[in-house]
Amino acid sequence: MLNKGSSIAYGIISTIFMVVPEDVFKHGFINCDLSDTKIIVTNRLILSLIILFLAYIIYHIWRKKRKSVTIDDKNYTITIEYGDITKIDKGKKVIHFDECFSTNVGNRPQDIKPKSVCGQYLTKHPIDNMQNLIQESGIKPIGISLYDNQPKYAPGMIVPRDKFLLMSFAELDRNGLGNMTYNRYLECLNTLWQQIDIYHGTDDVYVPILGSKITRFDKDLNQQELLDIMISSYKLSPKKMKKPYVLHIVCNERENFSLNDVFGVN
Repeated sequence: MLNKGSSIAYGIISTIFMVVPEDVFKHGFINCDLSDTKIIVTNRLILSLIILFLAYIIYHIWRKKRKSVTIDDKNYTITIEYGDITKIDKGKKVIHFDECFSTNVGNRPQDIKPKSVCGQYLTKHPIDNMQNLIQESGIKPIGISLYDNQPKYAPGMIVPRDKFLLMSFAELDRNGLGNMTYNRYLECLNTLWQQIDIYHGTDDVYVPILGSKITRFDKDLNQQELLDIMISSYKLSPKKMKKPYVLHIVCNERENFSLNDVFGVN
C-alpha cells in the first residue's frame, strides 16, 4: 500500500505526464544517439525517480516533526497531539484523580505528585471542599477505599468543575498508592466515554493518556500501548461525540513513543 508521500509523488508525476508534451522529454537528463522513444521513456523514468525520492524525504521529515495526528471516521474524530493538558485554554479537560478524589499535593507516597496532571491542576486551581463538588455532581460512592477508610467512587465517573471534568481513576491500596488492573482500566474507559457524552456540551474534550506515569498496572503497559487501548475503546464505544466535536488525546513526547506508531495513521 502506498504511503502519503508515494501517493503525492504519483499524483505529481501523473499530472506532469498528462500536461507536458512528449517532445519536451526528448531533451533533458539524457540526449544521445538513441531513438526518440527510448530518450522520452528514459527521461520520464529519471524524472519520476527524482520526484519520488524528494517526496519520500519531505514526507519522512514531516512525519518526524508533526505534533498531531487525526483519526477521522464518518461518525467521530480523534486527534492525538503532543502538549500539556493543564495549559490548554479551550474545550473541556479531563483531569484524573484517584478513586477518593484526594486533593493533597506533596511528596509523601500517598500524596498526589506535584508534576502529575492532577498535581499541576490542583496547584493552579486549588479545591477547598471536594466533597461539596462531589455532592453537587450527584455521583455516589461505591464502597470504602482500602486507604484510610475513605469513600471511593467508580473509575471513570466525572465531577464537573468549570471547564474541567474531574475523573475518578486509580484504586488505592493500604499505603495510598494508585493501582489499576487491565480489566478495570477497560471498565473505566467505557464509563468515561459515557460521562463525556453527558458533560461535553458544545465543547471538544481533551484527555491525557490515562495511567501513563506512576499508576501501577497488573500488566506491563507503556504509553504507546495505553494510547492504543484508549483509541480502540473509544472506537468500540456506543457513546462517542458526534462531529463536529472532537476527542483530543494529549500526550507527552518521550523516548520509545511516536505519533507515527498510532494504528491507522500514515
